[in-house]
Amino acid sequence: MKTIGLVGGMSWESTAHYYALINKMVNERLGGHHSAKLLLYSIDFEELTQRTFADKWDEAAAIMVDAAKRLERGGADFVLICANTMHIAAEEVEQAIGIPLLHIADATAERIIARDIRRVGLLGTAFTMEREFYTSRLRDKFGLAVMLPCPAHRKLLHRVIVDELVYGVVNPESKAKLREVIAELIASGAEGIILGCTELMMILEQADSAVPMFDTTTIHSEAAVEHALACTAAV
Repeated sequence: MKTIGLVGGMSWESTAHYYALINKMVNERLGGHHSAKLLLYSIDFEELTQRTFADKWDEAAAIMVDAAKRLERGGADFVLICANTMHIAAEEVEQAIGIPLLHIADATAERIIARDIRRVGLLGTAFTMEREFYTSRLRDKFGLAVMLPCPAHRKLLHRVIVDELVYGVVNPESKAKLREVIAELIASGAEGIILGCTELMMILEQADSAVPMFDTTTIHSEAAVEHALACTAAV
């Protein structure tokens, strides 16, 4: 079994789901008392948010690079960034380490294509929805048509994520509003919905969407387990 390296803390709420999902999946695959071999480097989220909200993305990327290097030195065989937004630093991380980075958008896109879906709605932070690093990867590498919510709904999504979900707050009123966002995207032609923030799986589930929903937290965790167990047989 390969050792998984997790860059977490963005937020720790969603990182806890990564840890639980990965260990559960490994045990389901291997049985017995098996669990994942993994290293977790959890950053101080405040240090990161101060830089992202100040548009200091070079400094934010440096935090990601430092975390990935620490995991590599600790013995990780590959690395995951446990957040969609901070894949804005994916290229810098890949260049700085000698082990693979499993990109969250790649794992998600592969799952979408396997369902024969080409037109998807993207939910996430304002950074993920409005900056090109994420949508362009889905379009250019995988040929997906990416639809975004209207500006007012993008503002709503960002607020729910940064003011509620990262603190572990799941508000039924917010859930109802997010269901409306999804319904509008579907009415506009979305064939699937990407939960492009690792906290969104805390408030939304498949029952909230009339089309397939792609939970990036779970998909990314599944990709990590597949990679870790690629040459492992049950004992």
